[in-house]
Amino acid sequence: MAARKPFRWHIPVFLAPAVLVYTAIMIIPLFGTLGQSLFNKGETGADFVGLANFATLFGDPRWSDAFWNALGNNLWFFVVHMLVQNPIGIALAAILSTPRLRMAAFYRTAIFIPTILSFVIVGFVWKLILSPIWGIAPGMLDAVGLKFLFAPWLGKEEYALTTLALISVWQFVGIPMMLIYAALLSIPDEVLEAAEMDGITGASQFWKIKLPLILPSIGIISILTFVGNFNAFDLIYVAQGALAGPDFSTDILGTFLYRTFFGFQLQLGDPYMGSAIAGAMFGIILIGVCIYLFGIQTRLRRYQF
Repeated sequence: MAARKPFRWHIPVFLAPAVLVYTAIMIIPLFGTLGQSLFNKGETGADFVGLANFATLFGDPRWSDAFWNALGNNLWFFVVHMLVQNPIGIALAAILSTPRLRMAAFYRTAIFIPTILSFVIVGFVWKLILSPIWGIAPGMLDAVGLKFLFAPWLGKEEYALTTLALISVWQFVGIPMMLIYAALLSIPDEVLEAAEMDGITGASQFWKIKLPLILPSIGIISILTFVGNFNAFDLIYVAQGALAGPDFSTDILGTFLYRTFFGFQLQLGDPYMGSAIAGAMFGIILIGVCIYLFGIQTRLRRYQF
């Protein structure tokens, strides 16, 4: 009879603090919010209304117009990051992983530094830079003969959201860069040496050998970008305020939730409808993550070592 393996008590002991903290600040508030979304203010307190708040959110023009506008802006915010931030991060990682590149450590540090800056600092500084009154952007463009390209990008409805998305790209491009850089360094030398023996070098080696091998890492970066963008709030709030101007053109689900839940100016706070918005955000993120895990990640496993 085989001897029973001793129970490893140190595992639950070391996991317990993290699990307790995560449960207290994430799990319990999440279920509390989802539960609150099923109630609404009644004559004697909170009355159970089921999914009526969600029906109001999606169907009542007073709510649905703002919700679909915020959702559309959130989608565009995400698309900009996917089409600009992640490809630039991959390109930078490929360049920085070149063995003959000098001062690679300095470049990695310089590109990653903005990710540790506060949203308040980033939003305020970029508002100063892009200001048509006292900003330095008009002068910099004038110095290279391109002042005609300048516009009050944060003050025009058609430009404001894209401008803020690009500011966010500037701040966080270091994260996909570092993740892809680590993935590139993890490729076995034997694979690259075999490719070189077959005459596959330079850019051809990246496209034919390295890129397929780092696809799982790119998939993880994509889903992290999705979750992060649909939880976004700070930069929009700092740069454009809770009203997400001009004329709600930069309004995303995070700012819409903030105004609804806590109230702003003449709008009274409604925690029940705010919880419904939070529930809708949770559902959108959950669906996106499930599509990635069951529809994409399973197909990428064949590229893993």
